[in-house]
Amino acid sequence: QVQLVESGGGLVQAGDSLRLSCAASGRTFSTYTMGWFRQAPGKDREFVAAITWSGGNTRYADFVKGRFTISRDNAKNTVYLQMNSLKPEDTAVYYCAAVRLGVPVAARGAYDSWGQGTQVTVSS
Repeated sequence: QVQLVESGGGLVQAGDSLRLSCAASGRTFSTYTMGWFRQAPGKDREFVAAITWSGGNTRYADFVKGRFTISRDNAKNTVYLQMNSLKPEDTAVYYCAAVRLGVPVAARGAYDSWGQGTQVTVSS
């Protein structure tokens, strides 16, 4: 497993942008897929985006396509989630996750390492 620490959350207005970061440490990452999930109050944790470390393949949930972009900096062992055109319904705790696979999986149960989460609140 790897240790993950998210940062970058906050309170913004609808239409604003935020960039979340997830710093990973503890293991090598050449075969790790990194994912972002979110959980709103009273709802299940849902997939947002994923990216592979080696090939840069990405995958997005339909509700964020065209607004969010996942990227990574292998030299810094960091994954980012650029969130543009934020909506009130994007309000949630955002979690970073890791799994030692070579494909950008969306299944929550596939991930075996999780960060503590960072709160994103979008006001209308």
